[in-house]
Amino acid sequence: MNDETTPTAAAPADPPIDGPRNADAGESPTGRADGASGPHASSPHTSSPHTSGPHTSGPHASIPHVSSAAHNHFGPLNLGAAEARRVRLMLAAIVVPLVVATLIGLIVLWPSGNSLVGSQPFTADGATLESATITSLNTAACADTTGALEGVTNDSLLADAVCARITSGDGAGLVMPVHIPAESLAAADVGDRLQVMYAPAALASGTPYVFVDYARQVPVTALAVVYLVLVVAVAGRKGALSVLGLLLATGVLLGFMIPALLDLASPMWVTLVGASAMMLLAVYVAHGISVRTTTALLGTFAGVVITVLLSLWGVDAANLTGATDETALTLTSMVGGINLQALLTCGMVVAALGVLNDVTITQASAVWELHAANPALGRARLFTGGMRIGRDHIASTVYTLAFAYAGTALPLILAASLIDRPLAATLLSGEIAEEVVRTLVSSIGLVLAIPATTAIAAALCRTGEPAVTAEA
Repeated sequence: MNDETTPTAAAPADPPIDGPRNADAGESPTGRADGASGPHASSPHTSSPHTSGPHTSGPHASIPHVSSAAHNHFGPLNLGAAEARRVRLMLAAIVVPLVVATLIGLIVLWPSGNSLVGSQPFTADGATLESATITSLNTAACADTTGALEGVTNDSLLADAVCARITSGDGAGLVMPVHIPAESLAAADVGDRLQVMYAPAALASGTPYVFVDYARQVPVTALAVVYLVLVVAVAGRKGALSVLGLLLATGVLLGFMIPALLDLASPMWVTLVGASAMMLLAVYVAHGISVRTTTALLGTFAGVVITVLLSLWGVDAANLTGATDETALTLTSMVGGINLQALLTCGMVVAALGVLNDVTITQASAVWELHAANPALGRARLFTGGMRIGRDHIASTVYTLAFAYAGTALPLILAASLIDRPLAATLLSGEIAEEVVRTLVSSIGLVLAIPATTAIAAALCRTGEPAVTAEA
């Protein structure tokens, strides 16, 4: 585990700290919380007692300047060598059992070889998936083909059809009418690429080529490439590692959690083990193995456990079924015995993972910076100082989740608003109540993860005496 130590001169027992208590400047490149620079910037104790600033004396003089909004968590911590070893041993004693438990959980819950993933055929017997390109939005442009289908076509289908050139399969080169449902037709334009199903048996209903979906490989790939380039260009190596961590966590979701849930394993245990594996991979790959990230990881685990327990209670107490849309009902018909309530709980936890990790990383960094700036601070002062920063995170992230869920459920909210029904009854209807409970559960877990992370970080610090560090 990386020590994150920087040699500094020995510190006085109770040094003054410059900087306003609630300033918002970011962390300096040296990793110091006070933003100092120059040859003596690495020591938080070189400030003159007469340094100007609104809080250089009084009850808050020993609380250093730490950004409440900074997300640069990777500067070195000025911990003494002995303290760094002690902290690493304590963290290892906690994290290693978690890693072992996660590995055991993955082995025990790993889906069997006859997983249901991919068990349902996508096409009917004799049908094949082909590609096509729209050549005209008016079937008059392919009148010859349309005329040849007279007597066997359904005019209502051709009324919502477009002309498309088939680009694969036995019909490559033909310009055929392709029916597109009204809800998808609005997005159609000349030149758009389509996925179509060639089904000779469908000729009697209008056309042997049936619209499946739009081909989106090019724009989605382009966005992914732009995203990757920008992340690497702006964040450098850390950005690339973050993307790698995201890919590995996604691999856990697709390779373990989804097959295990379809294998009817316990959703609660799949969620706990899967979330643990996702966080271990994403956090350590993106941020490295260090005191800060390990402290944040413990806070994230605490938030996950809280969210799981709250979601289990919330789903049961609110009598949420999870069977509020067509997709859920289709799933129950395909997978006998699947528990939609448990899946709802699992979804709540996975949806909160990213935001949980974001706030815990920042909180852990803030507490360690406070401690490194003034090792004489007691645990209570570290906790209260860290919570001043944590309150800003609570204020900003509570509405982040609410807006995210509201945006996802916007069509549902619009549809519900059309019904002449009291607002309270609408909000407590099955479909909307799921989103409300999801938001409240995730937000409560997020809010409680901040003091939990702050308390963990403060408890790990050796307080009440200045750190003894090596000469630079």
